Parts: sequence; C-alpha cells; structure tokens
Amino acid sequence: MADPATYRPATGSIPEEPGVYRFSDAAGRVIYVGKAKNLRSRLNSYFADIAHLHPRTRQMVTTAAGVAWTVVGTEVEALQLEYNWIKEFDPRFNVRYRDDKTYPVLAVTLNEEFPRLHVYRGPRRKGVRYFGPYAHAWAIRETLDLLLRVFPARTCSAGVFRRHGQIGRPCLLGYIDKCSAPCVGRVTAEEHRDIVDDFCEFLSGRTDRMMRELEHRMETAADDLAFEKAARLRDDLGALRRAMERQAVVLGGGTDADVVAFAQDELAAAVQVFHVRGGRVRGQRGWVIDKVEATETPALVERFLTQFYGEQAALAESADDGGQPVPREILVPELPPDVEPLAEWLCRLRGSRVQIRVPQRGDKRALAETVERNAKEAFAQHKLRRAGDLTARSAALQELQDALGLETAPLRIECIDVSHVQGTDVVASLVVFEDGLAKKSDYRRFEIRGGAAGGDVAAIAEVTRRRFRRHLGESGAAAPAENGAAPDGGHGAGAVIGNGSAGAPDSAGIDSSTSTTGAGVAPGTRPGIDPTTGRPRRFAYPPNLFVVDGGQPQVEAAADVLTELGITDVAVCGLAKRLEEVWVPADPDPLILSRTSEALYLLQRVRDEAHRFAIAYHRQRRSRSMTASALDGVPGLGPARRTALLKHFGSVRKLRAADVDEIAALPGFGRRTAEAVLAALHGGTQVAAARVGGRGNDIGGEER
Repeated sequence: MADPATYRPATGSIPEEPGVYRFSDAAGRVIYVGKAKNLRSRLNSYFADIAHLHPRTRQMVTTAAGVAWTVVGTEVEALQLEYNWIKEFDPRFNVRYRDDKTYPVLAVTLNEEFPRLHVYRGPRRKGVRYFGPYAHAWAIRETLDLLLRVFPARTCSAGVFRRHGQIGRPCLLGYIDKCSAPCVGRVTAEEHRDIVDDFCEFLSGRTDRMMRELEHRMETAADDLAFEKAARLRDDLGALRRAMERQAVVLGGGTDADVVAFAQDELAAAVQVFHVRGGRVRGQRGWVIDKVEATETPALVERFLTQFYGEQAALAESADDGGQPVPREILVPELPPDVEPLAEWLCRLRGSRVQIRVPQRGDKRALAETVERNAKEAFAQHKLRRAGDLTARSAALQELQDALGLETAPLRIECIDVSHVQGTDVVASLVVFEDGLAKKSDYRRFEIRGGAAGGDVAAIAEVTRRRFRRHLGESGAAAPAENGAAPDGGHGAGAVIGNGSAGAPDSAGIDSSTSTTGAGVAPGTRPGIDPTTGRPRRFAYPPNLFVVDGGQPQVEAAADVLTELGITDVAVCGLAKRLEEVWVPADPDPLILSRTSEALYLLQRVRDEAHRFAIAYHRQRRSRSMTASALDGVPGLGPARRTALLKHFGSVRKLRAADVDEIAALPGFGRRTAEAVLAALHGGTQVAAARVGGRGNDIGGEER
C-alpha cells in the first residue's frame, strides 16, 4: 500500500485553471481520470487525511504511484478530454456503466440492394439503421409481424434470399403477402426500397401522414366499389393502430426526450433511461454503476450524460444511419453542478439546442417517477444477484489461495490449452479471468510454429515462452535471448476476442513529465506503456496464477520455461481432465479438491473456456484450409478474389458446376482468371471444352 504523500505534487505546483487529471499505478497504468474547474482545489482533496476519504477513494490513492494533469482552456474542453481518456484507458477506479442486459434492436440494412428487417444485437455498422433498443426481442417480432402486413419488406437471411431466387419460388411469407418477394422479381429494387423507406418513416414517429394516406385510399376504393381492396386497406389500418397501441403515448405529440433516474447506496447505483420519441416510449435501458467515491446524484448525472451520449455520438458516427445521438430534451432528477458547459457540449454533439432540466409537474413528472421506480427495482434485483456472485467468487479465490499456498488471492488467472487433430493445424489458446470473471478482451490465440513436433508438452512450453517473453519485453525487463536470437515478439494469431483488434488502440497522448525509466525501456517512456500509442501493453501485466490444461508433464514444462526466463512471482498449476486433479510443479502427487469446492469449480470454468476457445480457433483454421485448398495456387486469384468466389457460389461444389461465363461475369474477374479457376478444379478438361465455341476462337487466334 503506497503512501499518497510520496507522490504528492510540490506545494504551489498545481495550477488553478480547469483541466483533467489522471492517477497512475507503479506500472504506469492509468487507474483514474477526473476533471476539475480548479485543479489545485480538486487534487488537494485527495491528499487530505486518508482516514476521512471514501473507502474506494482511499483504495485508489493508496494504489496510485503518481498523478499528472493537463490544463485546458474551458470546462467544455475538460469535459471532452475526460470522456476521451476514460474511453481510451478504461481506468479501473472510474465509474463503469455495465449494461444489465444486452438490448435487442430492430435493424434495417439500408446498405444492401434489397434491405432486410431483422432483430439484432451487437455493435453498430455503417449503412444500417437501428430502431430501439427494446426490452425484449419478442416485442420486436410481434410489432414486426403486425407491420409486415402493411410494409411487406424482406426479413429473410442472405442465404434464404439467394436460395429462393435460384429455385424461383418465394418463401411462405411471400405466399401470405407478408413479403413482397423481391427474390423472385415480384417487385423491383426501387419498389422494395420505397416499402422499406415507408417502414422507417412509420417507426420514426411520422405516423399521421401514413394513416391519412391509407384512410384516403380506403375511401377511394369504396367509392369505386372495389370492396375487397377497401377491406384489405381497412385491415392494414387496424394493424397500424395495434402497432401504435403497443407503444404507449406518455407525452405530447412531437416530444423528443430521454428521461433519466437513479437509485443508489454508498457503493453502487443503478440508472434507468426511457427514450421518448414522438411522445411514445420507444426504448428503455438500464445500467449498474460502481461508485468510486462519495458521489451525489448531481455528479452521477453529469458523469452518466457525458459517457452515455459520448458513446451514442460515436455509434451514430460509425453507423451513419441518420439518427440523432442526443434528444432535444433530457429530463434528470437533479441538475449537475456544471450544467452550462455540459449542455453546450451536448449541443455540439446534436448540432442543435439541447435542454437539460428537472420536470416539476404534469405528465413529464409522472413519467420521471415511473422511471425512478424502475431504477429502484433494477437496483434491488442487481444487489440480490451480485450478493451470490460476489460471495461465490470470493470464496473460490480464497480457497485457491489456501490450497496452492499463495501469498495473495489470484485476482488474475490465465489458462492455456492446445488443440489439433492428429498433429495437424496445431493451435493454442490463452484465456484470462480477473476477479473470477472472464476478460475476453485479453484472450489470445497462437499458431504453434513447430507443428506437432514434441506433442502437447512442447506446445505448452512454446506458448508459455512466447507469452512471458512478450511480458518481459513490454514490462521493461530484459528478456534473455534464446540461442542469440532477439526476444520473441509472440506473434501468433494474437487476435483479440471482444473488440476485434489485436493491437493497441489509438494514442491519447500521455504527459511524459511523470515518466519513469526501467530496464530495457527507452528513456522518457514508462514500463508497460506503448510509447507510440500511450496505451497499456496487453502482455505487460503477469497473472497471479498460470493454469495449463493437463497433468504433471505439462505443468513441469510451463514451470521450466518460467524458471528459464527468471520469473518467480507467477504460480503455476495444471488441471487434469481424468479425475480433475490439480498438479503443481515439483510435487509427485496431485492436490485433490472437494467436488463441491468453489475453487475447483472456478478452475474448471477457466479450463473449459480455454478448451472452447482453442477448439473454435482450430475449427476455423481447419475449415479455412479445407475450403481454400482447391483454389490455392491459381494464377491471379488472391485471398480477396477467392473469398468473393466462395461467397457468391456458396461452396466449392457449386463453383465446380459453374461455367467460364458465370465466373467471368463477377466483378474483378476476367475470362483468363475464370479459365484458370476451372482448370484447377477440373484438371483442364472443362476449360478446353469451353474454348470450342464463342470467344474460344478469339483466344486461339491470339495464341497463333
């Protein structure tokens, strides 16, 4: 535990201007980011008597080893910089908004020739328009089922759409008039897009025009004695009204607002948001917050609005769906302390005026009370769930500490596993658990360089060596060279699961005034921090416990590598599948944990996750090699063209049945490339036959 007095800035050295500050630990990792109107006044509060600090604030200042700050011109700039740094560094002591569920949305793929309507969960994509979020997927499907009667747009997947186009018959929805069947040409691409545009306009809240238009068409049909058409339009009107009834009208027409409410105690808080568009509740979200310091509701409001709408603006920019990231009005339980700069920042995100206010009376006040009741209920449910989870995880970590004789509880556990089929496509996985929970952003995948030579034991040793040589290099310690070679960079597959990026994110620009120099690190840089990006290196921090999937030979191989690299602060153990025995280095007998032990259950979850991750990667590599092997070596056919071929035809078998003209018609393919593809698949017979007629004479003429 560090004494804050050891890194307290000199008296008078902290400026009194507005700015953003950040606390860092001994390894240079940013652990807390904050902003202040007066940096000197705010930072001095952290170096008061620690006995009077909030428990988590006390933990933060005793964990930190340094503090730095950046002076800005205005409070709006400080707000923006604080948001950027929290997003960049993900400091462990900052308020974290963890969605208490994955909310589904209704996605419209406007980037396709025939847009598709479907339920979607996941990151936003460019060219796709999203409606929601909704509390339940079934609510989207029920509403969509009603609206398809009026807006018969495509809802099928790409494979189903292509298959029905090939067989020339629509699916069931096409026969019951809930799809306009663009797959078989019942409507053109332009007509189908008009249907989708009307659907989007209706869901956006512009319903009055649509209802009036349908009523006019119904009356016209009745006047023309087209009673069947009038009855169908009458039923369409009823479907639209039922869909509108599912979204309760809570505020006046045209109201565009988000209603926010909190429920909290000393250590945590829950926040609920109702999204009101066009006077109707279009969506609802909930988060759970870990409070780092004694934070009242106004400060919670400010931090939530900053992080939430900053993230919404980033999503809207990446998706480019035309939606507004910030509503015209935000209703909160209490105004934040610096409401003017916050409102100015939100106005910049929206591009027009944004009002933050506390509802006092009427329908808006009643809705705010409803949102508050939802927040209290969600907070109560979260505390009930978390009590059991925290108790079990704490018990598991304590049992592991006792069973393995560790000095501290293994808060970070890493596990590796090897996967192959009879020595082919040998790969390995590394998974990470922190505080008993999977941290998928730190997962890694490795291709074993030596293949099956040496078996699983050699593969375990190789992965261990690559992982910890990378750790030594990134943490600033000099890794011993192997046979005179440079330290291993650990370049296996290195893919990150979760955010899809294997490298460090973009730089946020770290102030080098607080830099320290370690062994093997250039002056002016900090151990564990990438000097080019300013982000913590992924391998810079070692685990407390390193687990291998296997018995004594695998454990000894990993332990020998750690000894060879001079690493003595990482415990090693193995979990054998046969009897679920726990093996430790230099011990001829395994540890037998109780079958009801929380520690054994945690080790099994870690081992099974590593096994799942390794198998998934192995299957991916094997599938890729099997599908692409027939096309390897074709002149002019690179990875992009090979992928385009397989995507268009669906399989190598269907590609083999195609002719030269079908392949040559694809964008980026010529006749020579098409002939080379078929020559590789048929040994040249079919290509020779294809040259008999048509353009084959021209080719022959060129050869002469």
